[in-house]
Amino acid sequence: MPKADTDVATTPPPERTARVTPPASVARLAWLIGPALVAGVAYLDPGNVASNMTAGAQYGYLLVWVVVLGNVMAWLIQYLSAKLGIVTGESLPEVLGRRIRSRWGRRAYWLQAELVAMATDLAEVIGGAVALNLLFGVPLVWGGLITGTVSIVLLVLQSKRGPRTFEFVIMGLLVIIAVGFSVGVFIAPPDPSDLVAGLVPRFEDANSVLLAASILGATIMPHAIYAHSALSRDRFVRRQSLGGTHVSAEAPASTEVDPEIAAVASGGAVRRGLARLVVREGSGDLARMRGGEPGTATALPTDRLVRATRWDVSIAMAIAGTVNLCILLLAAVNLAGVEGTDSLEGAYAALYVSLGPVIATLFAVGLLASGLASTSVGAYAGAEIMQGLLHVRIPLLVRRLITLIPALAVLWAGFDPTLSLVLSQVVLSFGIPFALVPLVALTARAGVLGRWRNHWATTAAGIGASIFLITLNAVLLWLVFTGA
Repeated sequence: MPKADTDVATTPPPERTARVTPPASVARLAWLIGPALVAGVAYLDPGNVASNMTAGAQYGYLLVWVVVLGNVMAWLIQYLSAKLGIVTGESLPEVLGRRIRSRWGRRAYWLQAELVAMATDLAEVIGGAVALNLLFGVPLVWGGLITGTVSIVLLVLQSKRGPRTFEFVIMGLLVIIAVGFSVGVFIAPPDPSDLVAGLVPRFEDANSVLLAASILGATIMPHAIYAHSALSRDRFVRRQSLGGTHVSAEAPASTEVDPEIAAVASGGAVRRGLARLVVREGSGDLARMRGGEPGTATALPTDRLVRATRWDVSIAMAIAGTVNLCILLLAAVNLAGVEGTDSLEGAYAALYVSLGPVIATLFAVGLLASGLASTSVGAYAGAEIMQGLLHVRIPLLVRRLITLIPALAVLWAGFDPTLSLVLSQVVLSFGIPFALVPLVALTARAGVLGRWRNHWATTAAGIGASIFLITLNAVLLWLVFTGA
């Protein structure tokens, strides 16, 4: 767990708060966990599966260090994203949408973010389609349509039932993903000495660099950075207006409501669960117009939320990192040197032969759950990108159909699904600096986060991660353009 962020000499203004009776610490912490687990699904999407399976099959344990390093960097990045959403009451796209003054600058930034979102959708829809084909023989194009339709249903659930219900559904799929991709490692465990040797940073050839960039692109996802800040905002900073007062509908059951607020709301202005509300003056832009300080729009004390977020991110990244490592090790142990394992279909067939139909089926079920869960989070991120940067909100169905088109076109044209997945992750790796550099810069500023700004060591680590990723992408470009 990293060192707590330093306090800047600022005194938050008095806040009008409801009386809160703290529940048991464990129960309180459990209630606060969730947004990072949803964002963490992006780290287990079909692109991760394709990249890690390909790396393990072609190079054995060589790129284990890339998976571990990527997960460590992902912890830092997702923590910063969640903290930004909690403290400011805005997502990263919203903050950038306000701070980029030029209309054309906002549009250019939106365009690259939108292309990244489409690359994300490509991987997730193709992965779901391949899984449906493996399990039920569904044609790939129809499988893509089914995957996209399920993502719409999950997003409607999120908008109608709230973020907590959405979290429970995604976490259920996360359990299926973890079981499906991890069981095979216990059946055929890796060699400990080879695993330790794989922690030594090195490359073998240009293709190993390509796969390393693909793994990092699949591990550190730009859309997960955008999404996590929005998920934390939606969970802890609700923007329902009630007589000039902003209301949070997600609080522990022990919370008491100010009687005046309860009286105002008794006319049915707020949905069920009113007795569990926590009320604070100001939220988002309105708080800033009133002179509010960072951290004044949270439904619970911001210090508590920031501390809980570290645990949330730690649990999510521990799960994601372990499962990603299991995928690579599964391929390194069972698929290395086996013909035809450079595709998901070939890997499934090889697992069927080497470990039996049960493990192969669990792998396909995990791939299906991965596609369904991650495409929902990706669509959520895409909508947030458009709304935050362009201040445009389009119907969910229209938005979903637009982002489905590239994936369905790839499936219809008959391109190699696994190669398309790996290349989509390379595209994602080029979008990382555009999300990561602004995130590190914004969270280091007292004017943005107040006393919750980054400790200098946190900022240094963020800068180091940014330099490493940008350098790796530059090397990859050089290798591509020189034909190496």
